[in-house]
Amino acid sequence: MSEQGDQARADWIKWAVVAAIIAGGVYANSYFSTESLLLRTVGLLALAGAAGWIAAQTDRGRAFVELCLEARVEIRKVVWPTRQETVQTTIIVLIVIFILAIILWFLDWGLNGIISGIIS
Repeated sequence: MSEQGDQARADWIKWAVVAAIIAGGVYANSYFSTESLLLRTVGLLALAGAAGWIAAQTDRGRAFVELCLEARVEIRKVVWPTRQETVQTTIIVLIVIFILAIILWFLDWGLNGIISGIIS
């Protein structure tokens, strides 16, 4: 077998282990439903961390982690609007919504009159 085939097989095994951990966590959470919510939450977080770490060891998992790190770098490059720009944009959006609501109200009122005239 080739090295690439062995890697793909190992990845499938890792994903099966991840699925088993998640399924075990769901079952344990329902089985121990009488226990403290805090304990169950800590247990589920620990299992999620273990499953995430195992998943990150696969090819797709490494690619996902790399994508998240690159997205973090890109988010830092974003120029966020100032408070004044945000307020002005919000006011413009609210005015447009109000104008469209009035237009739709008049359209509804007119169509209602037309339909009422046809029916009666």
